[in-house]
Amino acid sequence: MHPCLDDVLTTHELIRTWLGASAPEPSVLTALLARFSPDYTMITAAGGQLKHASLCAFFSSAGASRPGLQMQISDLVLLQDSAHGAVVGYRETQTLPDGSCNVRLSTVVYDKTIDGRLLWRHLHETWAAV
Repeated sequence: MHPCLDDVLTTHELIRTWLGASAPEPSVLTALLARFSPDYTMITAAGGQLKHASLCAFFSSAGASRPGLQMQISDLVLLQDSAHGAVVGYRETQTLPDGSCNVRLSTVVYDKTIDGRLLWRHLHETWAAV
């Protein structure tokens, strides 16, 4: 599997653990936030705009906020890959124990650091039909 596709899956597992576990370990938050560039930007599914500081504040305050959250990532596609970055598209389905569900189509833009790390540089989400 391409490293960027694997990173999308691993990052979402960290998100699911941080938001959905009853008492997530602080190391999960540390590992999650380390995946995002200090220059990170996001366009949310609802059309809002977010920068790195807002993302960090959200995740820092949202641990265990969605007990039982399940996330399914599908339709992963590597749209572009170069020495400096990559672009990946995917479908994300979030389901809670009460059966409520939301689906979004997302595109992540990666920066590749000089030491080979992948950092989320930009994310654009769009609501999709369930």
